[in-house]
Amino acid sequence: MARMQNVRDTYGQTLIELVEENKNCVVLDADLSMGTRSAMVKKAHPENFFEMGIAEQNMVAASVGLALTGKIPFVNTFANFLVGRAYDQIRVGVALSRANVKLIGSSAGFSNYPDGGTHQSVEDITLMRALPGMTVIVPSDAVETAKAVRCAAQYEGPVYIRLPRDEVPVVFPEDLDFEIGKVNVLRDGRDVTVFACGIMVSRALEAAGSLAGEGISLTVANISTIKPLDEQAVRNLAARTGKVITVEEHSIIGGLGGAICEALKNMSGVVVESIGVKDVFGQSACSYDELLRAFNLTAENIADSARKIMRGTH
Repeated sequence: MARMQNVRDTYGQTLIELVEENKNCVVLDADLSMGTRSAMVKKAHPENFFEMGIAEQNMVAASVGLALTGKIPFVNTFANFLVGRAYDQIRVGVALSRANVKLIGSSAGFSNYPDGGTHQSVEDITLMRALPGMTVIVPSDAVETAKAVRCAAQYEGPVYIRLPRDEVPVVFPEDLDFEIGKVNVLRDGRDVTVFACGIMVSRALEAAGSLAGEGISLTVANISTIKPLDEQAVRNLAARTGKVITVEEHSIIGGLGGAICEALKNMSGVVVESIGVKDVFGQSACSYDELLRAFNLTAENIADSARKIMRGTH
């Protein structure tokens, strides 16, 4: 069984390291610093922390001002509050002006399982991906999160990083060489290509392991950078099998699946099946896994889709 690691704790520790390495890194939060783990910076380096209260729009606007003075602001709150409540400020203040602001959407997807649809984000990737010049990153585990946050700090321009709430399986080694835009092939197969992001990468690897015993071979590719997408790498991987499954803990409208289909739109002979949230909001549950099962986001569902696409009955 894969080792589990808390993404939020890793993120908070990475922020502390960045602040200690570069005093221009500053951290803002909207009254959820314990939940986002930015409170770790507040405790260790209070001079680099700004508590903005329940005022997400003002927080984003303030971050633009800080960026214009040479600071590197990391803006933190739950993904649905950040993208939903402050979209106009993100669009005009951050994206339109190409401000060097790092937007961190915490407790994303269904990971905030107890609080239901109001606190769960299944449309944030779509909204951020549509903004011109916005880089969108969805790390698959704690290791990739630390690497992605460090890359974002060095990258000039707006970045949105989507993080889950709790522990997720570790799929990458500590010496991962992360690069914005890079497609990582974690398993090489001959029959079906699976493009996944976030927690669904570990589910795709689990499905690949179970299908190997049935003689079905999956390629599993981690697409942590949704935008800019390496379309050539996607086309090359799709062409090798001619059968593609996209898997995401997000709406299938405009997310990873949409991006992959756009990349493959002029390719003939490639069949695509998308696994994700089917145009509905989330709901409350007793556990994260229960909610993932309810929305058919499991290794078993990926395996079933692979069997169907192999039979031509998808």
